Amino acid sequence: MQEKEAMFYRKLDKGVVQCQLCPHFCVLKLGEYGKCKARQNQNGKLVSVVYGKPCSIAIDPIEKKPLYHFLPGEAAFSIATTGCNLACKHCQNAEISQAYVDDVPHMNMTPEQVVLDAKLNNAKIIAYTYTEPTIFYEYMLDIAKIAKKENIKNIIVSNGFINKEPLKELCKYIDGANIDLKSLSPEFYEEICHARLAPILETLKLLKQQGVWVEVTNLLIPTLNDSDEQISKLIEWVKENLGHDVPLHFTAFYPYYKLNHLPPTSIATLKKARKMALDHGFHYVYTGNIPDEEGSTTYCPRCGKPIIKRIGFEIIENNLIEGRCPCGEEIAGMWS
Repeated sequence: MQEKEAMFYRKLDKGVVQCQLCPHFCVLKLGEYGKCKARQNQNGKLVSVVYGKPCSIAIDPIEKKPLYHFLPGEAAFSIATTGCNLACKHCQNAEISQAYVDDVPHMNMTPEQVVLDAKLNNAKIIAYTYTEPTIFYEYMLDIAKIAKKENIKNIIVSNGFINKEPLKELCKYIDGANIDLKSLSPEFYEEICHARLAPILETLKLLKQQGVWVEVTNLLIPTLNDSDEQISKLIEWVKENLGHDVPLHFTAFYPYYKLNHLPPTSIATLKKARKMALDHGFHYVYTGNIPDEEGSTTYCPRCGKPIIKRIGFEIIENNLIEGRCPCGEEIAGMWS
């Protein structure tokens, strides 16, 4: 498939270009790739080298993303290309996120083919996930535009490291997002992820302002971001800027990649984080990557009864009536 000229870049002198997609603002000489490994300066033109070349496609339950308040029980046609604009030391998909397009096997699929495949698999959602979807921006945008016309919802599972202008354009076609807010510590982002915190906070606020359904995931890594102080800071920021109806997912870390010397997150830490958020007035707080029935259940904030019960990624009970608890309380989310 032919590579596509990238959106959001500036031409500088002597064939040099500057990418404007994410806050790295990579300045690239002829032939050079951005930090994301997905965009390259070809003859003075910035090109998306991953356009139409997905390396991973799967049908997942929406709960796996995790999105718990977005069309529960529906299948999400999930797609990714190689590349990422972060370099997290704990990345679970490093073999594709830290790879160039020709480093791993990939398919050739036009945006039209992706949407058709989603329809053939009865998927009401297309999820841009696994690596960092914003780095295959043009491909995602073209798919999302077609999907929207076919009444298929679009969601991103993202690190949130994107500039405002491209994000605003994307928000016209995206219905939901799970943003990985790794910590409220700038040092954590710099040392563990090779990124900056401030742009991610701006992304979360902008998504909310633009009417995209947002859920937040915080992976708790022992000794790095799991102290009471760090958890508390994150809870307070989310409550103040996004509100107490935003679902918060505290998930377990398992030793992997460059952090395989650290222990897994304890169940006690996850349950403590959940309790802290509930005590701060959050209505919907979950634990992930561990078996925890209570931490997987959606409860009504008014009557306290279970609304949606889950085991793993499977829904075993759903008492929602047109987005409400049987007691009449409206449950925040996108239900239809």
